[in-house]
Amino acid sequence: MNRLAVSFLFASLTVATLPALAQAVDESQTLPNAKPGECYAKVVTPAKFETRNEEIVVQEGGERIATVSATFETVDQRVMTREASRVLTAEPIEYATESEKVETRAAEANWTMKIGDATHPASPGALEGIAASGVNLDTVPENVCFREYYTPAEYRTDDRRVLKQAGGETIVVTRAEFETVEERVLIKEASSRLVNVPAIYRTETESVLVEPARSVWKKGRGPLERIDDTTGEIVCLVEIPARYETITRSVLESAASTRTVEIPAVYETVSVQRVVSPASESRSEIKPQYATIPIRVKIADAGFFWLKKGESVSAEASYSGREVCLIPRPAEFTTVSKQIVAKAATVRVTQQPAQFETIKVQRLVTPASETRTEIPRQVQTVSRQVQVEPPKLVWRRVLCETNVTADIIRNLQLALRREGMDPGPADGVLGGATLTAVRNYQEKNSLDVGGVTYETLEALKVKL
Repeated sequence: MNRLAVSFLFASLTVATLPALAQAVDESQTLPNAKPGECYAKVVTPAKFETRNEEIVVQEGGERIATVSATFETVDQRVMTREASRVLTAEPIEYATESEKVETRAAEANWTMKIGDATHPASPGALEGIAASGVNLDTVPENVCFREYYTPAEYRTDDRRVLKQAGGETIVVTRAEFETVEERVLIKEASSRLVNVPAIYRTETESVLVEPARSVWKKGRGPLERIDDTTGEIVCLVEIPARYETITRSVLESAASTRTVEIPAVYETVSVQRVVSPASESRSEIKPQYATIPIRVKIADAGFFWLKKGESVSAEASYSGREVCLIPRPAEFTTVSKQIVAKAATVRVTQQPAQFETIKVQRLVTPASETRTEIPRQVQTVSRQVQVEPPKLVWRRVLCETNVTADIIRNLQLALRREGMDPGPADGVLGGATLTAVRNYQEKNSLDVGGVTYETLEALKVKL
């Protein structure tokens, strides 16, 4: 297999195991199971890759051939002095060296968001907003940017009739009337109870086999005959007789049982109150009361839309400061050198004709032969990155203005300073210096980069 074939095979494996870039898998269709005071954001988790090693043949196997010359004997007679034979000459294997460029990381393009001077991965909401503005994200070329604009909401004033007091009913209740009578009442029903009858046993003895007869090898000593070149170690197969043991056991003669004892019912005469006239009620209606109040009604929400950077926009629309761009990342390659077989090892055969003379004759005893030695193939290990999990849209628990306090930010600033970062003064204000220190700490410790995250707080041991 030459270098071109190896390159094609490695490229095929790369294509088969590296899925093409696709839209993020959406795992955020349902709201998270949150507690009061917690905040969540829909985020894009980047694709996960793992490094895999693959062996590539850099020198194919072959054979090394050596020849053994024929042998002859001499005979006194006028005959053929040398029989026809053949001479074998080994032609060694020949190799050629080739270089191959192997892709170790595929090219990709990622959406990034720029807010002021900060750049980070684009949020799912921003990508959804661009798509909602009529842009097909699958056909956007690389290095193209979009900007977000907004228009204010619109309101009007309406009159609304509202309920001041709900309608209902007033209820007057008349109690029930009773009379007292004497009545014989069952206070305990007839029943039965079970009485245990214990089991009866007798004692028996029996001889039980606890260890069967067997033969075992045991170390012997002191041989009774002379043994030359002995090591001094002797073993013997010894017969061990069976062993029995007498045991005493209890045998059941009659099993445990029960018998039934009947218990009669118990009655008692008591005074009972019977209903003469049942309780009753009378109802009267209470009408509801209403009032008219003015209300402010929204007739149009604030509008958000995205335009390609450089396109004109109407005067009533304002730029939000957010910019999203599709930034390409080139593929990475490594060069591998390998040896391939240019010419396989062979044997060249030369025919030697017979010779005749009335002298001493050499006859062929053993013909020429050959020996073959296998040359193992040589391989080289190449590392490549394989995508094992695609990017996803998920809900992630986040800090926001609703659940963050100045004390949390102050503790974060102190923790960053302990780790050698410069967050500025510990004033409890989340400013640019603090966000830069957070990003530097995340990159240094291989954490997800994207503002103040719970993962970062846990790594810095900052308690909420």
